[in-house]
Amino acid sequence: QVQLVESGGGLVQAGGSARLSCAASGRTFSTYTMGWFRQAPGKEREFVAAISSSGGITYYATSVRGRFTISRDNAKNTVYLQMNSLKPEDSAVYYCATKRVFAPASVASTYGYWGQGTQVTVSS
Repeated sequence: QVQLVESGGGLVQAGGSARLSCAASGRTFSTYTMGWFRQAPGKEREFVAAISSSGGITYYATSVRGRFTISRDNAKNTVYLQMNSLKPEDSAVYYCATKRVFAPASVASTYGYWGQGTQVTVSS
């Protein structure tokens, strides 16, 4: 069983930055792929970014590539999402999720464990 707890959300002005964290329980964190997804009101959950167990492979949605960076610290059982140049359309509840196998990284249904989510609101 894996438990995930996100933090770091809040209200940010457009053009600003924020960093989300996701702390995972368990001693096998370093063997899991980690992903970030988001869901805005009235919209489906969408993929944001993923990182392989070692951190050597990352993958981003086109909408965030170049602005967001996913990273992980396996010693701290934590994955991060650094978000820069934020836009109002980035406003959503952000969820971290985890699974064993990296590919397909962007498919939500392949992730077995999810956090409760953290709200990010970008004001214009």
